[in-house]
Amino acid sequence: MARGLDNRNPGNIRRSKVRYRGEVHPSRDPDFKQFETLAWGYRAIFVLLDTYRIRYGLSTLRGMISRWAPPSENHTDVYIRAVAADTGLDPDQRLDTHDPQTMIPLAAAISRVENGTPADPQQVAAGWDLFLGRD
Repeated sequence: MARGLDNRNPGNIRRSKVRYRGEVHPSRDPDFKQFETLAWGYRAIFVLLDTYRIRYGLSTLRGMISRWAPPSENHTDVYIRAVAADTGLDPDQRLDTHDPQTMIPLAAAISRVENGTPADPQQVAAGWDLFLGRD
């Protein structure tokens, strides 16, 4: 099983001082966060992408993925192309981080790139509900 899925962290969010709802603390993984369920892990993806828009003014797929998967650690251009292909989004179009038609496919695409396997649509949708506070 892919490390991100084993950690129930489908976005492979690195350990940091930021604490998310549903996070296992302390994480047993030395580098990445762990979550109680995949749904909580998907919620963290939605929260982090929304934070990128609010705090850093990153409102495009290119901007968000460039921060998510920086060139110092990833083939960022390949990552952007893969997510754009999966979602049908133009890398430079402005994204509404509160639009489920945009964000659910985006989180699923990030998960596929990170873990090498398609995301479970029910878990992504459950994460969206958690993001909206429907838990």
